[in-house]
Amino acid sequence: MLRFILSFFGGIFTTLTMGIAMVALSVGAVFWMYGRDLPSHESLAQYQPATISRIYSGEGRIIDEFAQERRLFAPADTIPPMIKQAFISAEDKNFYTHEGYDLRGIGAAAYDAVRTRGADVRGASTITQQVMKNFLLSGDRQAERKIKEIILAARVEGALSKEKILELYLNEIFLGQNSYGVAAASQTYFNKNLNELAPHEAAFLASLPKAPSDYHPVRRKDRLMARRNFVLKEMMENGYLDEVTYEEERNMPLRSVQNGDFDSFKGDLPPRDYFTDEIRRQLSQDFGEGEFFTGGYTVRATIDAEMQPVAARALRQQLEAYDRGRGTWRGTGKKIEADQLENWAEVLPGIKVARDIDQDGVWRPAVVLEVGDQTLRLGIEGWVEGEPEPIVPREDIKWVKGSFVDNFEVGDVVHVRAMTADSDRSFIRWTLRQVPEAQGGFVAMDVDTGRVIAMQGGFSYQHSVFNRATQAKRQPGSSFKPFVYAAALDSGYTPATIVVDAPIEINTPQGLWRPRNSSNQFYGPTPLRTGIERSRNLMTIRLAEEVGMETVASYAERFGVYDNMSPFLANSLGSEETTLYQMVSAYAMFANGGERVQPTLVDRVQDRYGRTVYRHDERTCNDCTQLASLDAGLGPRIVSNRAQIMDPITAYQLTSMMEGVVQRGTASRSVNLPVPIAGKTGTTNDAKDVWFIGFSSNIAAGCYIGYDQPRSLGRGASGGGMCGPVFQAFMSEAIKKYGGGAFDVPPGGYFIKIDRFTGARLSDDASGPNVVAEYFREGEDPIFGLAFDGGFAMGADLPLFEEAAAGGRQVTTSTGRKAVVGPKASFGSLSSGGLY
Repeated sequence: MLRFILSFFGGIFTTLTMGIAMVALSVGAVFWMYGRDLPSHESLAQYQPATISRIYSGEGRIIDEFAQERRLFAPADTIPPMIKQAFISAEDKNFYTHEGYDLRGIGAAAYDAVRTRGADVRGASTITQQVMKNFLLSGDRQAERKIKEIILAARVEGALSKEKILELYLNEIFLGQNSYGVAAASQTYFNKNLNELAPHEAAFLASLPKAPSDYHPVRRKDRLMARRNFVLKEMMENGYLDEVTYEEERNMPLRSVQNGDFDSFKGDLPPRDYFTDEIRRQLSQDFGEGEFFTGGYTVRATIDAEMQPVAARALRQQLEAYDRGRGTWRGTGKKIEADQLENWAEVLPGIKVARDIDQDGVWRPAVVLEVGDQTLRLGIEGWVEGEPEPIVPREDIKWVKGSFVDNFEVGDVVHVRAMTADSDRSFIRWTLRQVPEAQGGFVAMDVDTGRVIAMQGGFSYQHSVFNRATQAKRQPGSSFKPFVYAAALDSGYTPATIVVDAPIEINTPQGLWRPRNSSNQFYGPTPLRTGIERSRNLMTIRLAEEVGMETVASYAERFGVYDNMSPFLANSLGSEETTLYQMVSAYAMFANGGERVQPTLVDRVQDRYGRTVYRHDERTCNDCTQLASLDAGLGPRIVSNRAQIMDPITAYQLTSMMEGVVQRGTASRSVNLPVPIAGKTGTTNDAKDVWFIGFSSNIAAGCYIGYDQPRSLGRGASGGGMCGPVFQAFMSEAIKKYGGGAFDVPPGGYFIKIDRFTGARLSDDASGPNVVAEYFREGEDPIFGLAFDGGFAMGADLPLFEEAAAGGRQVTTSTGRKAVVGPKASFGSLSSGGLY
């Protein structure tokens, strides 16, 4: 009997032993099989999460941010313990004691799943397992993935510290509202830093990983409140909160940005504009778009926060003035249908129209509710009781052709702003506004460093993101002429050199080309200075032919106006397209004495670890490292390493000639500033593009205006008349801040007074409106009394304007106007630059 009992229990023992052995072998085999070819957990030690790239102004203020996943990386030692405790209590209370997986939790989850026949399937993943799922595995619920999770979790627990694992988890996890990681979520939901959160706010965040969309703070507020209070209770039971604090925090209301309890962090960011979007475009090219949007770069922009609004206002003012002069109402082109008008206040915010315009007051979207003969009744977005009644009087549209009934319908979406008195800002009336059809661009930069201090790429970024300052390729017209004159000055010409202004006829494959001056007249022998001051086309063409278009093209390429300029004679008048950004940077090189300038919108770029990966200013400062201190009143010596791309005397001669453009020439009516200013206007055929680019001793700025689909701006449109006022308005404020002075005179030359009309030499004591002091190179003895035309030296007795015109003939121009052109030149008569 005893033997039987021993044999029976021995069999049971053997069976159990064999069973356990088989289970162990099976489990081992499963883990061995799934443990092969798993992703390397060692990569987690070098993990770099996708983080936000931020752009800062020179004052250190955030002005924009770009990200694919909105994440602010927070190292473990910067995350407050309370935040960690909240997430551990909500997700994995045994985090600090288990080895990567929690067998009790797995067993409890399996039991509940069997007991409820699959109705209650909950996860039993530890934080470590969740890190494995988020970083190395897929998110499906298959048993295979769970096994892999456990294997990897056990491995990573032996390779990384608990704090490092928690850091990975708290920075990677998605918490809703496009927020990844606790730092970004804290800003999104509370507009607070992590160290500013209260326990109930930490529990709020810790409630979200389970399913952010199921715990939305507005749509699922009650459910989120219950989950938050559960997390607080777990924190108390785990010893992280005492009972008094728990009760206080549990009774706190559920507050969030989404419920309107806190201002959104986005309210501290100005609306995205052309400046920061251009930085995004350029750095995406330099670093790669994916890297820029995920690399966590810190970008220090060159923007002057005071001057940028001035630039926007100056350009908008001119565009709006021109648009209102057309007398046509176009509106926004958007409409709210009749069946939605009753709920216009809810519908209007969803209508996509510009909301970033602040021109003499903020432009607000509105909808037309009633059209009368003398008034227009509106529904204005954001209108509140106490504001003036939203009525527009007939007086407001005196500039529009037609009446209210002719131009408006109920449901039209429009822009409106409050018109106020200049004296005391008192309300006058609501006034209708529209985004102009004609567009333009403006750029201003430091002439010594190329730092762009202001850029406006159009009337409104939200209306059109196309940046006309950097992306629009347009004909610069006469604003290109300084490069022709620069080539001539370097080729032995002087500002006093005489060039004949007379008709030219050129046979081209497209037919006979008869270039003309804008006045439809020609003026005979004229000094170079007057040629650029009065923007004489015929002189410029002869000069370009004399110097050679290949030489002119090399100058334009050297200054960065073109990459590869076509050496066609018509291009001397600015017929080849370029950008305003390139033109302004080229003019900056005239202003600084001919040194190369690399324009930039960015001073410095640092990576997520603070290492500088780009710095614009490459000048050296030997004193900065060699001297411990400087004597009072002295500054460090900065050594410039910029290349000299133009002779300094040529740069000064050209600058002096362009000063005449502002003082006496095509910009004299619109530009009048308290410091010396040089510049050049530009107006293309039929006034499709108008320009003005100018500079003081330290700031270069330029404006372009035209339709996006090129067409004439109308009779009388000109660079001086339309872009000159934009330059004037901006520089009036820029000079108050940056100052300005006389342009530096380089060594190696001397002054001679000449007659600016005839080019004749005058005595040193000569004075009067026709007298100008020209700068000549030492060793250069100017020959007075000769006129150049097509490479032929001619006597000083050339016929004057009246005599030359008498031998011409009347023709009809392309615009239908009558003009006089001279006869074809022959030997012994006026040459036409070697062209016929």
